[in-house]
Amino acid sequence: GRHEFPFSFQLPQEPLVTSFTGKYGSIQYYVKAVLERPAAPDQSVQTELQVISHIDVSSPALLTPVLRSQEKMVGCWFFTSGPVSLSAKIERKGYCNGEAIPIYAEIENCSSRLIVPKAAIFQTQTYLASGKTKTFRQMVANVRGNHIASGSTDTWNGKTLKIPPVSPSILDCCIIRVEYSLAVYIHIPGAKKLMIEMPLVIGTIPCIGFSSRNSSITSQFSMDMSWLALTMPEHPEAPPNYADVVSEEEFSRHVPAYSPPIDCEEQLCCPVFAYIQEFRFQPPPLYSEV
Repeated sequence: GRHEFPFSFQLPQEPLVTSFTGKYGSIQYYVKAVLERPAAPDQSVQTELQVISHIDVSSPALLTPVLRSQEKMVGCWFFTSGPVSLSAKIERKGYCNGEAIPIYAEIENCSSRLIVPKAAIFQTQTYLASGKTKTFRQMVANVRGNHIASGSTDTWNGKTLKIPPVSPSILDCCIIRVEYSLAVYIHIPGAKKLMIEMPLVIGTIPCIGFSSRNSSITSQFSMDMSWLALTMPEHPEAPPNYADVVSEEEFSRHVPAYSPPIDCEEQLCCPVFAYIQEFRFQPPPLYSEV
């Protein structure tokens, strides 16, 4: 007949490495059931089990911002045309799948060539076995900026790059490591590209705490203020005087002269629109009063 035997197993207390299938190796878990029969070969069946080792991106180590800068001279020997400088920043080190990474960057092109800024997320797989190491690197997402002419500058004030569905980072395994990095680089025609790489950790528990959002907003606000300081005056300018906007002829034309009422009955008989017209062209208060 048909018989059912439920089994349950407790996973080990030590954290298990996340399931992963890569270019030259994999980390896989299986549940295997064996039926022993007397005087007959055993029967077995197995099914794959997915294991995820959670990484909380709200940890203090992953909430710290990352900032890099680099400069490159374009040309060779004595025929240099000028430097190309690049500085980039991300608000934190840890992100999850589906999140958009805001990138802040400043690019200055003092060379004689037309350059193009770009950004990309790279996945690096490292395999270690028998004392040897094999590495595989691939691009998983990228974004492109506008062309920057010679003698011009460009600013990325929060340009977003969305993380596609990828495997979480694997950093605590002795045979396979999966690491990520955000590269901001400049394509220079006829020269080697200028690149800045910032480490990334792809976690499984998103950053939803108020403190992390607050620090993110604060860092963005502090960076935005550097650009506002260049355009905003130190002291706000007062609005124009009312006499400069409306001439006396226009004011007298729109405001008819009304004699003051004699008593309360006359005041009630006067049309309300006449009093509205008196206040329609009243001057605004002085800036110093406000």
